[in-house]
Amino acid sequence: MKLVIGADSAGKPLLDVLAKHLASKGLDVTDLSPGSGSTPEFYADTSERVGTAITRGEFDRGILFCGTGIGVCISANKVPGIRAALTHDTYSAERAAKSNNAQIITLGARVVGPELAKAVVDTWLASEFDPAGSSAGNVGAIDKLDGKYSKS
Repeated sequence: MKLVIGADSAGKPLLDVLAKHLASKGLDVTDLSPGSGSTPEFYADTSERVGTAITRGEFDRGILFCGTGIGVCISANKVPGIRAALTHDTYSAERAAKSNNAQIITLGARVVGPELAKAVVDTWLASEFDPAGSSAGNVGAIDKLDGKYSKS
């Protein structure tokens, strides 16, 4: 599985912890956060970069970090075709994958501690959406709504 990650300055410390954790599991992880010393950017810019990399098929899933996880979640969901979910516990992470087919989860570095964040990410990565399952209709409706309002 190819993962893409990104963070603003508030989320970067948690991203760094999770990047090491994921690498220790042998996962292919690419960080699309702004480089150190680069011009400051908004978290919407990082969310767009991560989201479009996923919709182009360059990565399977992504994880975004900011102070609360809210801003990157809202921003990522503006990218047509992306379903991003704010996660703060293992149950929401599991349901993000199994019930909503979320390609991106978001975490708040000021809200979720490093050990819980590892458990959240591990749970999400171990969970898969069943396209024939009971949530398939809901995900289809989300995608239809996305298509209705996306500018193509």
